[in-house]
Amino acid sequence: MASEAFPSGLSQSKMLELLGDTRALKEAFEAGDLPAVAAMLQSTLHSLENVRLDIGVTGGTGSGKSTFVNAIRGLGDEDPTSACTGVVEMTMAPTPYLHPKYPNVIIWDLPGIGAPAFQADKYVQRVLLDRYDFLLLLTSESFTANHARLAREILQQGKRFYCVRSKVDVDIAASRSRRPSSFSEERVLSQIRDDCVQRLEAEGLKDPKVFLLSMFELGKYDFDLLEEAMVRGLESHKRHAFLMALPNVSKPTLERKAASLRKHIWLVATVACGANPSPVPGVPEVACDLFLLTHSLEGYRHSLGLDQHSLIRLAGHTGRPLHKILEALHDPKTKVTEALVAEWLGQASGDASAFSQELLNVPILGPLAACGLSFATVYRMLRTSLDMAVRDAENVLLQAFPDNPDPDCKLLGEPDQGPQLGGEDRGREGGRAGPLKTCPAPGFSHGTCNFTSVPGPALGDAGDAEK
Repeated sequence: MASEAFPSGLSQSKMLELLGDTRALKEAFEAGDLPAVAAMLQSTLHSLENVRLDIGVTGGTGSGKSTFVNAIRGLGDEDPTSACTGVVEMTMAPTPYLHPKYPNVIIWDLPGIGAPAFQADKYVQRVLLDRYDFLLLLTSESFTANHARLAREILQQGKRFYCVRSKVDVDIAASRSRRPSSFSEERVLSQIRDDCVQRLEAEGLKDPKVFLLSMFELGKYDFDLLEEAMVRGLESHKRHAFLMALPNVSKPTLERKAASLRKHIWLVATVACGANPSPVPGVPEVACDLFLLTHSLEGYRHSLGLDQHSLIRLAGHTGRPLHKILEALHDPKTKVTEALVAEWLGQASGDASAFSQELLNVPILGPLAACGLSFATVYRMLRTSLDMAVRDAENVLLQAFPDNPDPDCKLLGEPDQGPQLGGEDRGREGGRAGPLKTCPAPGFSHGTCNFTSVPGPALGDAGDAEK
């Protein structure tokens, strides 16, 4: 029986399915041959960190696609590496924009589709449709026949796409100004969504789903639902890459990142202890690859926005003093060093024997834990460090956005009582995306704290994409 700390979903079959089962790997696991397992898993870890992900963004002129390319990378329009934005079509050819932290994640700004003589079949050849893992079709007004033609062409070629209605904040502001006494944000959003769906259905698309976004308040409205859909549509390695690259604009995003990182702790621990281990100074009976662990822990901080550059950028976006944001960290150090990792390993080794016994009850980890204290110590250190980093990231968001104007909005750090991921009441009606309860984050040009809590995938889920 699995312990409470490790859900029963972490099974040998799930792990081997995730990795691509081989007889040799299975035999090595069952024999508890840590060096052999680690040698086989090194390429898996490398692939996890370097898998390429290509996302295409298209739409009509002025739909905000270039701004979205910037926002999804956590950049403002004036950043030196930002896509050019404007009210006229700025993109004449497919233009790649690398993520600033994860260059293997590439967002493509595609030419617009607003021409009256638009031909979808020629367009997909021009932009090399096969290149993209999925595409986003944007409009800032109503979806047109051109959107529908392109959507059908994308479907015919077996690709995924997501319809996004942008600039809903502009519509909401205009409606509030025109009808201040009878204004209802929920009604405006419902009208926009219904109009988009009806127009796409009139063009022959069956049960289209439309996501409502503001590029300047990215975490608000339907971004969480869009993120959930995009994540669900990717295979496991690309799903991980996408999650790591997402801007930290909401608690659900942080939770999904944390879940993906937790799911791979055993992989990092196995390679660190089995592939190139060396004795850890001051930590008896523990040998591991300190360089790999330092790299992995530094990666946690980069993904969760706790590195120095991200914290400085957050302070600039929100206008909050940097020292106030740093107060949210349990440890003000923003860089991980091998000396710091050795210190954490020493702390984790204190009751590693008991922890090793706990691991023995977990399928697939048990044989590895039986090989000595190293695996249990490293696993415990990684899990504890990640949990602290996630708490820090949540506290940083709360410190960056201290004003909570809506008493009904769940704050970061509150226990989750919400529906499970993918539940029927996740803001959908009749299969269509619906609005979420969100907390605006004034002053952050590309962020709104969505404090609605959504659990990430369970530790050990195989994470296969829907077919």
